[in-house]
Amino acid sequence: MKTILQNINKAFDHRIRLGIMSILMVNESADFNMLKELLGVTDGNLASHTKALETENYIQIEKQFIGKKPNTKYIATQAGKKAFSAHIEALEKLIAKS
Repeated sequence: MKTILQNINKAFDHRIRLGIMSILMVNESADFNMLKELLGVTDGNLASHTKALETENYIQIEKQFIGKKPNTKYIATQAGKKAFSAHIEALEKLIAKS
């Protein structure tokens, strides 16, 4: 049981961070508005959770302008994909043991 639990990653313990990574695992990237709409969160809530994932080096943030409008795009890093996959696998094993 201990080996399963050691792969559960605290960075993904919040539903918003879990949601961000889930979206980025199946999409090449997602912009701020897409994540906000899909997750049903406020600007500040999304910003703080994306910052937490960026600090862990699990996502990369790219800021650019489209016309005169700012656009923020998020991309899962290789480290983030690997960590998230290990987290999901650990959760699946934990559920299977129940």
